[in-house]
Parts: sequence; structure tokens; C-alpha cells
Amino acid sequence: MAERRSMARRPLLGALKAEVCRLNKELPRQRLVTWTSGNVSVRDPATGYVVIKPSGVKFEDLRPEDQVVLDLDGNVVDGKRNPSVDAPTHLFIYRRRADVNGVVHTHSCYATAFAALGRPIPVYLTAMADEFGGAVPCAPYAKIGGDEIGMAVVDHIGSSPAILLKNHGVFTVGRTGEDALKAAVMVEDVARTVHHALALGKPDLIPSGEVERAHRRYVEKYGQRGGARRKVDKST
Repeated sequence: MAERRSMARRPLLGALKAEVCRLNKELPRQRLVTWTSGNVSVRDPATGYVVIKPSGVKFEDLRPEDQVVLDLDGNVVDGKRNPSVDAPTHLFIYRRRADVNGVVHTHSCYATAFAALGRPIPVYLTAMADEFGGAVPCAPYAKIGGDEIGMAVVDHIGSSPAILLKNHGVFTVGRTGEDALKAAVMVEDVARTVHHALALGKPDLIPSGEVERAHRRYVEKYGQRGGARRKVDKST
């Protein structure tokens, strides 16, 4: 019986591994990581299994079969390599956030510069209002190696898809792995722009009411939701 269950899940695990491998390879392409640092994981909602990058393997060398499948307790379900050392953090987030099925961790340069100072990224840009719905928060320093970082993420991220960890780096979450990756790309992009703006002067904050309006409009109307419209919606 156990063997039949194992054989039945192999196609699923193969697809998940291929997806996680692809998403991890996007990290260096988007200039979010260096050497072997950083990782992407994805949870399959049907089984609860989490697929994550193996520890210490260069991104260019990653293959789908290298990805490691874990259950939510950290037991290896499938894979021959050691999982990322950040796996406990990813698993803690998944256990506490049923709405999250993708987690990304990076030390991307500009966002991590804010993290080094323990500073959130204020809403100076409409792109931030759209994507994040508010400032990108910064959690207090947390020790590496246990549940402390996961607790810091869950306790301080709020409704944002991104959070900075003081003296550490960036975590992003999403409904899918692709959503979490997009948030990681966007937080680095806005951090870079805000960094340059602060070097030039003191930008103005976008009022909270306008942030809420812009975020709601972005969530409800951006993209191809609902198919083609017969008339142009002037608010889109």
C-alpha cells in the first residue's frame, strides 16, 4: 500500500521539483542572490509537501531532481540532498500561514541595506502602494538556526507579501511560488529607487488613504481578470 502511494505521487513530486528548480534559477537572473545564498520553496496545497532548494548547491548547477521534498515536520519525503538550512523558517511560515504556498529568501543588495539599518521601506512610490499596500516592514533581529526567524516573519509581516529581517535579509511570501518571487523582485526594485531618492533628498510619503485606494485598484483590476472589456475602464 505504501509503495502504491509512493508511485502515485511521483508525477506530482516531479512537477513540483521542476517548478521549484525553475524559480530558484530566476534568483540569480534577477540579481537577487550571490553564489549559493538564497532559496525558493513551494508548498503543494493538496499534500502539504514542501519542495525546497538543496543546501550549498550553485544555482547554475541545480536540476529538478536535486530539489528536496519535505513534510511540514521537516521529514524528507523525497530527495537525495540535504535541504536548505533555511528550511525550518520556510516550514514555520507554512505551518502558521495556510494562505501561503510560496516562500522566497534573499539577501538582495538594496533591500538588505535597509535591513542592515533595521529600517522599513516607507511608501514613497505608487509601485509600493500597488504591490505591497503599505510600507515594507522590518522585523527585529532573530537568531538563525531555529524557529526564531520564522516567528519574526509571521509576527511582523502583517498583510505585506515582503518583510526585511534586521541585520539579515529579505523574506517574501505568496499564494504561489511565482507570486513570492514577484514580491522579491519588486521589493529589491523599490528599495533601489528609494535608496537613490533618499540620496537626493527627502521624498514625500503617499497618504495612507491613497495607498489603500491604489492597492485595492491594483488587486481588483490589474491584469486579465474577467476577460476582455467592451469599454475602456478609465480607472484601470
